[in-house]
Amino acid sequence: MNRLTTSWGEFPLTRFPEDPRDSLRAWDASDEYLLRHLAETDTDLSGAAAVVGDRWGALTTALAARRPAALTQISDSYLGRRATEENLARSGAAPDGISLLTTQDPPPERVDVLLVRVPKSLALLEDQLHRLAPAVHEGTVIVGTGMVKDIHTSTLQLFEKILGPTRTSLAAKKARLIFCTPDPGLERAANPWPYRYELPADAAIVAGRTVTNQAGIFCADRLDIGTRFFLQHLPKGLGRARVADLGCGNGVVGLAVALTEPEAELVFADESYPAVASAEENFRTHAEPGRSAEFVVGDGLADLVPGSVDVVLNNPPFHSHQATTDRTARRMFTDARRALRPGGELWVVGNRHLGYHVTLRRIFGSCELVASDPKFVVLRAVKQTGGRPDRKAAGGAAATAPARHA
Repeated sequence: MNRLTTSWGEFPLTRFPEDPRDSLRAWDASDEYLLRHLAETDTDLSGAAAVVGDRWGALTTALAARRPAALTQISDSYLGRRATEENLARSGAAPDGISLLTTQDPPPERVDVLLVRVPKSLALLEDQLHRLAPAVHEGTVIVGTGMVKDIHTSTLQLFEKILGPTRTSLAAKKARLIFCTPDPGLERAANPWPYRYELPADAAIVAGRTVTNQAGIFCADRLDIGTRFFLQHLPKGLGRARVADLGCGNGVVGLAVALTEPEAELVFADESYPAVASAEENFRTHAEPGRSAEFVVGDGLADLVPGSVDVVLNNPPFHSHQATTDRTARRMFTDARRALRPGGELWVVGNRHLGYHVTLRRIFGSCELVASDPKFVVLRAVKQTGGRPDRKAAGGAAATAPARHA
């Protein structure tokens, strides 16, 4: 656990889930820069404050010490929200007057101080600025923050066209601040989110269907090529298997299973609130009338009963907030193994160079190549029974799985 030192006190902060081996802090120089600016300018924080994009709750926790009349955090991340809850509790913050909202919730009606931690997704920033614009008034203090590498001309243009005139600060420790003067009379275009597009012809069973994508999900404006490849090599003959689309995004993979496997039980799981909202809307739109599914916003499959799933389908991310890492993938694979029944299968698509087969063999004891092309591989790992890999596929998948290669 690390401690964030500010003019308002010292705060012990961690990410969620807390991992003693994880050396990454729950804040960076851009958080420090923003908090230092607020203290040095003696910004009035007694009114209604809103914090957007506060990944692990560092800004929210520090602001809570000033006890504004109302403090709202708006987050797209379940993990970020849980981290905020724990960091607030650890700091002894009184819960009165603190609201933790998701990006899918109605925003506050009035905001006197708006603090924006610039997200990686410009789409998410655009959507949130549009949603908050009606709450901003002429006297609202608007300050954004981010690392220099994350703040581009397009970032400033969004503030300018949605909220008002915008300028930036000098850089400090590779961080920069954004200052925006609200213009209540500004004529702004309609919010383009959620965005809808038609799935391409190579998207297997879901080709030609129009999908809805909330802002902030992976590849919100197109179907990524890894998912396209995965859709062509999904397990078949699943019968009544319980199938989890882990890290579901807009739910296209799980939807494909729902369309080809009429008896399968579907679970869509993601830590992103907009992702699960997108998956649910796409399922309701395209699945057979009366077809049910479970939609879980959470820490992977942690909330599922161990040994309750037959097949897990996974297209894991290999970026975690600018860092290229397999940490998220490893956690997903471990979660999948815990959730799977003995003999259950994890199917993974990933870039060839990531070497997921090594990690899967370490976790499952086995890994098979289902399909490959010059860029991607589809891998299959089976949860062992009796200390040995069980080659029989859960729900009958093995009998009709695509040809496997050594």
